[in-house]
Amino acid sequence: MVVLTLLAAVLVGLALGVLGGGGSILTVPVLVYLAGQEPKQAIAMSLFVVGVTSAFGAVSHARAGRVRWRTGLVFGAAGMAGAYGGGRLAELVPGTWLLVGFAVMMIATAVAMLRGRREGGPVKPHGELPVPRVVAEGLVVGAVTGLVGAGGGFLVVPALALLGGLPMAVAVGTSLVVIAMKSFAGLAGYLATVHVDWTLTLLVAAAAVVGSLAGGRLTGLIPDTALRKGFGWFVLVMGGFVLAQELPVAVWVVPVLLLGGAGGAWLVGRVRQKADRGGGPE
Repeated sequence: MVVLTLLAAVLVGLALGVLGGGGSILTVPVLVYLAGQEPKQAIAMSLFVVGVTSAFGAVSHARAGRVRWRTGLVFGAAGMAGAYGGGRLAELVPGTWLLVGFAVMMIATAVAMLRGRREGGPVKPHGELPVPRVVAEGLVVGAVTGLVGAGGGFLVVPALALLGGLPMAVAVGTSLVVIAMKSFAGLAGYLATVHVDWTLTLLVAAAAVVGSLAGGRLTGLIPDTALRKGFGWFVLVMGGFVLAQELPVAVWVVPVLLLGGAGGAWLVGRVRQKADRGGGPE
């Protein structure tokens, strides 16, 4: 199981390097289901692993010009305050419910990424984002980071790409700066009450760093739209997996079926609308 855990850690780093997020989305389940750690221990360990891995990955992206430093540092500083508070608050919440909340937020974020940004709004593809907005978003994302052990990439990347208008490759690189800062702040909050297996944590971190360096080289080669869609599907699948592991079948199957039916009805309606307007596919 240790070997499987380390191989999975390489994939964690690869996901962080390519997508700018997904590190904790993979690390927490790996540590819980493969390494046998308790949820709160796994969350604390994942914060260290993702923090170290993100710091190495950010260097690779910065060399390629894919980091907006002011946006990243301001977002990260605000997020650190929220992450520390979230890490302390997690002491009062049962571990299972932390994982359930983690999964629900993953699924909501995945849907936003798959839908994409609304057309027609002004886009500043290479600029820094307004400081007040960055601070507000950083506090909210930071609190989530500390509470559920998410490094924040699965929230930071959509915020930078969808709300801020940054290209996905730049959002990925900038998010790694934010994730590193917030992960260490969240870890500080957890260490007040949680014991960490440092030997396993350091081994997993080393394996993840190897993956992140490889992932950083791949990001610039992937088209922006494909990167965003891939991020969305990745987060959606992992969110569904965690939710399925933590909740009884009856609790989540019915809502999933209802959502699937609603999505199918919406798709059929769109096809009929196109046909009524003249057409068929262009």
